[in-house]
Amino acid sequence: MKGKDDTEEYGVSDPTLIEPGGTAPDTAAETMVADGSRGAGDMPSIDATQIYFNEIGHSALLNAEEEAILTRKVKQNDAEARKRMIECNLRLVVNIAKHYTHHGVALLDLIEEGNMGMMHALDKFDPERGFRFSTYATWWIRQSIERCIMNQSRTIRLPVHVIKDLNTVLQASRHLEAHTGKEPRPEDIAYLVGRPVKEVQRMLFLNLGMMSLDAPLDVDPLLCMGDIMADENTPGPDLMLEQHELRSRLQEWLGRLNEKQRYIIERRYGLNGGEIHTLEQLAGHLHLTRERVRQIQLEALEALRTVLSGEGVSRDGVF
Repeated sequence: MKGKDDTEEYGVSDPTLIEPGGTAPDTAAETMVADGSRGAGDMPSIDATQIYFNEIGHSALLNAEEEAILTRKVKQNDAEARKRMIECNLRLVVNIAKHYTHHGVALLDLIEEGNMGMMHALDKFDPERGFRFSTYATWWIRQSIERCIMNQSRTIRLPVHVIKDLNTVLQASRHLEAHTGKEPRPEDIAYLVGRPVKEVQRMLFLNLGMMSLDAPLDVDPLLCMGDIMADENTPGPDLMLEQHELRSRLQEWLGRLNEKQRYIIERRYGLNGGEIHTLEQLAGHLHLTRERVRQIQLEALEALRTVLSGEGVSRDGVF
């Protein structure tokens, strides 16, 4: 927003300029990722955090045109363009990381993981899709941060799929205990989750001496560790962008139909989040015969087929 400080937009304190000295690293993000001297559990001082904020505060945010130019250069392996893109998005990572500071992981550790996610997003980003990089990168940043929290919140490291299975077993156990008033048997849990008894017993053994994924977090009793885990069933950013792009283009294509054709197509196929209507229902709404509604639908589909074929798109991939 015009007149608004860039650092305020991404949630970072107004930076104080640092006296230059020595040779600066390529980017603050790459310095953090490359530095293995700080342990995962070390608590950085306020000075270290503020110094990092000062360092990243020098790069102005990019407008859409500047970003498009830089990301195209990144695709051509331009190192300087990649460096600037990273520097200009460090505050985005900080803004996202700040929302996870009460999960027992140091802020700079969260930022480091988020930076890795952001750089991974930059390597995968396609500027020709017409979306801003921040929209695409946010998913990857959150994914990296949440995985960091999940891994550092356990004394014993477990594969993600095992942790998810354990979470299912623990939730079933709590459900049974709440309904019966007593600790459930492994056989009862196994029946509820549809898993072998031996597998449930193994999961319960893994949980001994470890923090339950279903236990409320200290900072928010309504939030448990399982809630902050990335859902593998959630569409990734590529698929979400494709779906968003398709919805945007679909509105453009439907706009080429007349009002009655568009009304029928939208309701016959349940577009824009609406319900699917039968020919009889539409006939009643429009005061037409069922056959006439069917004819208008066919006319609309033929018109759309012509439009889509001209753009190299198959109607089967749209609806």
